[in-house]
Amino acid sequence: MKKILIIGKRGFIGSNLSKYLKKFYKIDYKSFRDINKIKSKIDSFDYIINTSIDKRYIEKKYNRNFDNDIKISNFIKNNKTVYIFLSSRKVYKAKANIKENSKILPKSNYAKNKFITENKLKKILNKNLVILRISNVIGDKSNVKKLHKTFIDIFFNNIKKGFILDNKSDYKDFISIDKFCEIIKKIIQRNLRGVFNVSIGEKVLINNILNWLNYYNFKKVRLRNNKNKVDCFYLNNNKLMSKIKINNSVLELKRYCLKISKKRFS
Repeated sequence: MKKILIIGKRGFIGSNLSKYLKKFYKIDYKSFRDINKIKSKIDSFDYIINTSIDKRYIEKKYNRNFDNDIKISNFIKNNKTVYIFLSSRKVYKAKANIKENSKILPKSNYAKNKFITENKLKKILNKNLVILRISNVIGDKSNVKKLHKTFIDIFFNNIKKGFILDNKSDYKDFISIDKFCEIIKKIIQRNLRGVFNVSIGEKVLINNILNWLNYYNFKKVRLRNNKNKVDCFYLNNNKLMSKIKINNSVLELKRYCLKISKKRFS
C-alpha cells in the first residue's frame, strides 16, 4: 500500500484529502510545524502533498523563508518520492479555454510566488513532480482555519449581511472538494507526472453558483450589483481528464452546491 504524507493539518484541503485518501492508502497527516520532527522519514513516503501555506507567502513578494513547499522538498533525498504541488490557475492570464501551455501572467504576489515555486521545484525534484493548477475549490469551510477569503467565504459573509452579488454574465471555473480529492486519488493510481489543470473545464456563470448555494435559504436577500472587476476564465482540463477518465460535470457541481446549501441553511 502506498504511503502518503499530507501536510497542513488544520486546513480545508488537507483535512478533506486526509479523510478521503485514508480509505485507499496509508496516510500520515502532519502540521507544517512538525515537519522537522519527521524530516528523516520523508524518503519513506511514496507521495507528499503540502496543503499548508505561510500568510506572508500570500501577501508579500517571494521570499524563500516563506515557501513551505521548497522547505519540504529540500528534505527529499531519494529519486522515488513524488511531490504533488498545489499551484493556482492565477498563474495564467485570465481568459477562456486556458491550456497548460497558455500565457503565464500572474498579477498578485500570491500568483507570482506560486509560479516561482513551480520553477524551483522542477529544478529540485526533476521528474518526480506533479504540478496542479487549480481553479476555485468549492466546499464547506465553516469548521477550518482560513488564511484568506475564498469565493465561498465571501458568499456566506454576504448572506449574513442579507445580500447576494449580481455578477450578470460573468463566469469562472470551479471544482468541488469531493471531486478534487477523487482527482488526487486517480493521479496517484495512474502514477502521473507533469503539469495539469484541475477544474470542471467549462465556464460556469457565477450567478448560477450563487443561486445553487443559496437554494435552501428561505430568508429574503437583496440583490446588489457587483462593482468589482471580475477576471472571467475557465481552464481546459482535457490533458488530465484524458488520463484519469472520471465523470466531472457541471451537474455534479450543482448537486454538490445544493448539498452545501441544505447543510448550512436547513
